[in-house]
Amino acid sequence: MVKICCIGAGYVGGPTMAVIALKCPAIEVAVVDISVSRINAWNSEQLPIYEPGLEDVVKQCRGKNLFFSTDVEKHVSEADIVFVSVNTPTKTQGLGAGKAADLTYWESAARMIADVSKSDKIVVEKSTVPVKTAEAIEKILTHNSKKINFQILSNPEFLAEGTAIQDLFNPDRVLIGGRETPEGAKAIQALKDVYAHWVPVERIICTNLWSAELSKLAANAFLAQRISSVNAMSALCEATGADVTQVSHAVGKDSRIGPKFLNASVGFGGSCFQKDILNLVYICECNGLPEVANYWKQVIKVNDYQKTRFVNRVVSSMFNTVSGKKIAILGFAFKKDTGDTRETPAIDVCKGLLGDKAQLSIYDPQVSEDQIKRDLSMKKFDWDHPVHLQSADPTSITQVSVVGDAYEATKGAHGICILTEWDEFRKLDYQRIFYNMQKPAFVFDGRNVVDVEKLREIGFIVYSIGKPLDSWLKDMPAVA
Repeated sequence: MVKICCIGAGYVGGPTMAVIALKCPAIEVAVVDISVSRINAWNSEQLPIYEPGLEDVVKQCRGKNLFFSTDVEKHVSEADIVFVSVNTPTKTQGLGAGKAADLTYWESAARMIADVSKSDKIVVEKSTVPVKTAEAIEKILTHNSKKINFQILSNPEFLAEGTAIQDLFNPDRVLIGGRETPEGAKAIQALKDVYAHWVPVERIICTNLWSAELSKLAANAFLAQRISSVNAMSALCEATGADVTQVSHAVGKDSRIGPKFLNASVGFGGSCFQKDILNLVYICECNGLPEVANYWKQVIKVNDYQKTRFVNRVVSSMFNTVSGKKIAILGFAFKKDTGDTRETPAIDVCKGLLGDKAQLSIYDPQVSEDQIKRDLSMKKFDWDHPVHLQSADPTSITQVSVVGDAYEATKGAHGICILTEWDEFRKLDYQRIFYNMQKPAFVFDGRNVVDVEKLREIGFIVYSIGKPLDSWLKDMPAVA
């Protein structure tokens, strides 16, 4: 029986291994992590991450050919294929601080693999890593190999949170990069055989190592660029009276462009986009390509501008101050159908409002109070370190309360900020909400989920990203 082990039981490792176990019943799959609480959660009725369809897949396989364990060394030692899906946070100090990836966890995983291995292994990069990481990992493994043969493969994930299980069941492509040697080709084939249990072979792309590593960064950079492009247009739409949804619809009808990732919003979030672009910027700078680096930097600058612009719009609309005012925050996750808050725009928006002394009442159907308060008290980039290395006792923020539903959040509020496009926010009884709010009552829709005209008929003053401005707002321009 082929044995697979995955180091790292997070958003990538857990779902990916669960689907491999489901589709390959003859393969034994172990997911290992040093976090006891995380492994306990994977073995419980309450999984540590929310992802539609994940629970069903895990329950079908857990205890049969899918195992979650803290006995890292045992499972690594026994495995034929070792996936490494550990954190690769952005460095906060030293060379490349604020841009380069910190490979501390990757390096320690590689050294541990070398230490405990007693047989030949295929080591698969599953984390998003900088180009040429495989070379560094290869050096660590070969210098500690004890005559064991290690082959390094790059197999980046292209999952979208909220649809990760469907993406794994029916991927656009599976990318496998390896050394262009007979041993490398054999390793690529071994991993290809795993995916071929359910993925059509024409969708399994095989490349050299560097192409696979760079393809992941490039894909995320291109997607983030589309969001920043439409968000830049949203600012122009507001200034001219155009409607960004109409503009993006017209643009998306061009078959060369297509409609995906053209929804204007308060900004992009998630664990990948900003981190991967910063990584790309650093690699470009290290390779003497400052013009290319500056091009990609602008994608992040526009994203930051969009969040700042939104906060400024809120404050300026409400008589230039939100001090002491209750603002309801609807949605904290970076997108709907996930509980993930990594780099969510809600963090920067909330911090901006807190800086103006607002009182925030936050509701999100999938994010816990502990997580929200942890995120609001954390320093930038700290979120990407393993949970056990983060502060166990987040600083108490007295201006923030986390509540159980949207009606409680909005009761007595001066304004509402919609920051995640949860379907339930489209269906709320806004007449009831209006009745229970302070007047004038404001709605700042950062995801374009509400019916603007209907809300204005109720009596709300509505700001919706990239839409023609309410006459009230025209008199109070946002300064950014």
